[in-house]
Amino acid sequence: MTEPLILHVRARAGIDDVRQALTDPKTLDLWLGEHSNVDLPTTFEFWGRYIPEGDAPHQRLLGYDGQTLKLAWTLDGEETTTEIALTAESDDATLIQLTQSHFDFADAISRASIRGVLQTFWSLALANLVDHLEGRALTTRPDFTSAEFTGEALIDAPIAQVYESLTTSEKASAWFGYPVGIEPHVGGRFAMGGFDAGPGATVVGVVEGRSMSVDWGDSGISTWELAESDGKTRLTFVMSGFDEGNPPYAAWLGWLSGVAALRRFNEQKDWQSIWVA
Repeated sequence: MTEPLILHVRARAGIDDVRQALTDPKTLDLWLGEHSNVDLPTTFEFWGRYIPEGDAPHQRLLGYDGQTLKLAWTLDGEETTTEIALTAESDDATLIQLTQSHFDFADAISRASIRGVLQTFWSLALANLVDHLEGRALTTRPDFTSAEFTGEALIDAPIAQVYESLTTSEKASAWFGYPVGIEPHVGGRFAMGGFDAGPGATVVGVVEGRSMSVDWGDSGISTWELAESDGKTRLTFVMSGFDEGNPPYAAWLGWLSGVAALRRFNEQKDWQSIWVA
């Protein structure tokens, strides 16, 4: 058994508001599933195209006490455990801890099990929960019924600033919350974990100030493009060139959660990562 995945975020919202966003079905449908059914303390279900194996609800509520929600969630034939715990940090700040069992990073790379998406799935879900609580636009959610990976985001910042934050190692590492090494030219390296972590992916296309394409091998090619939009920047992004019979959902979700972080980094003057060590 692998160690549980644990994620921590801070929301600039009171604990009552966070609790409502976590347990109200209409609000859940905004940041988590396409559909939800909540009748506490007996039922907490979510399903639909935004959820892995979301053809039907596969959750069973194990406990809820107003502070901690614990679920059994069956994925790929295994019953996993998900726990979301809330802690009031102040009147207008709440810490949210997500604990998820049965996640193995090897599954994210090999795509041998849908459970390999759990880390990036919850990273995006928590990012959207925080943005909802703080009154910000939410980021594109994945469609687990489709192998078409496209999306866009409108960023309230100048195009030159956004381009720099996407192509400069120091800035990309800051908003992504993980070392990223970038050589922004054709043939350059794009290394998650930094250049010392290995050869990384390869930059295969660059239009200075506008776009970049990166070849990730079996996970395909990711391309992003920037365009001016009434003083803001419209970011469009796509992944292609992968095995559509077994799409790299974990990688796609990682990109989407990164877009949420990129927007906050560029838009907030008092930027601070939502992620807590």
